[in-house]
Amino acid sequence: MKILTLGAAGFIGSHLTHRLLQEGHAITAVDLYVDKVSEYLDDANLTFLQQDIRSPEWDLDKMVRDADLVIDLIAYANPGLYLRIPLEVFRLNFTENLKIAEACVRHGKRLIQFSTCEVYGRSAASIKTAHVTDPEDPIHATFSEDSSEYILGPVCKHRWIYSSAKQLLERVLHAYGIEKGFNYTIIRPFNFIGPKIDFLPQDNKDGIPRVFSFFMDALFNGTQMQLVNGGVNRRCYTYIDDAVECTKRIVDNPGGVCDRQIFNIGSPYNEISIRQMAEIMREIYAEKFRDPAVRLPEIVSISGEEFYGEGYDDSDRRIPDITKARTRLGWEPEWDVRETIEETMRYHVADYRKNRPVATAVNG
Repeated sequence: MKILTLGAAGFIGSHLTHRLLQEGHAITAVDLYVDKVSEYLDDANLTFLQQDIRSPEWDLDKMVRDADLVIDLIAYANPGLYLRIPLEVFRLNFTENLKIAEACVRHGKRLIQFSTCEVYGRSAASIKTAHVTDPEDPIHATFSEDSSEYILGPVCKHRWIYSSAKQLLERVLHAYGIEKGFNYTIIRPFNFIGPKIDFLPQDNKDGIPRVFSFFMDALFNGTQMQLVNGGVNRRCYTYIDDAVECTKRIVDNPGGVCDRQIFNIGSPYNEISIRQMAEIMREIYAEKFRDPAVRLPEIVSISGEEFYGEGYDDSDRRIPDITKARTRLGWEPEWDVRETIEETMRYHVADYRKNRPVATAVNG
């Protein structure tokens, strides 16, 4: 197929681009940055356009018209930005993505739209007025694509503008499917990690990166591993190779089983708290990767407002129900949580040491 991939050089996009090239597809890849796909630029099946989709000069309509399939990964997926530039987060994640979807509607092209597990919001057990007999029962935090309710915070917690923009886009795609017969597939990622997930904080081009990069930075430099609000919130971490394998099957769409469907992609058995993640990372680093000249970091708690700013909020747990991916695609995640974290760390340790001198004295 001729595939137009927008946001192709981000974390997920770069891995997906590589896999689709291996499958023999002709890829037109669009992104602001080139770093994460630079090793593939010589591939004869890859055309890379370094382009801001918000620019009025670029011809989105022609790009979509010439493609067999459009994959849209463009987003601000960065909690620090949700608080710092919420309007721009809404404009990019909804308004600009809607333009892509409407071009696909005009030209009758199938769209694979990456959304987020954050559309689900909080678990029922996190709501004080909810009648929950056992708050620890995973059933209260297991989310299904077509039946789960959404529970978001109040407007003053504008961290939810990201979730709301993504959710609204999903609803518009669904409406186009009903009224226009539009063919789409929506993917809701559950905490993918792996090589190239983020730049380190000092190198990051898009503001505050995700938690893994902060913890790696602390391990490299012996500074504090800071847990927002104690690190009690839990996540199900999914290795990027598992995620890309499921996405590849959605691209293939055997027998049209993905038409007008939403898929959770995640590893339901890989749930750990943010505190547990910090502890596992520090343990793996001490055992496998430690530079003896740098002390192991202290794990400390910090408030969400202090770390991110006013308007911060978060979901407590989110566990994917992957029944649909299992039954329609025959997909099952293979990587357990410790393997996932260790392999992700291995890449970032090698990358860091390749580009920076090793410390020569113990810090403080």
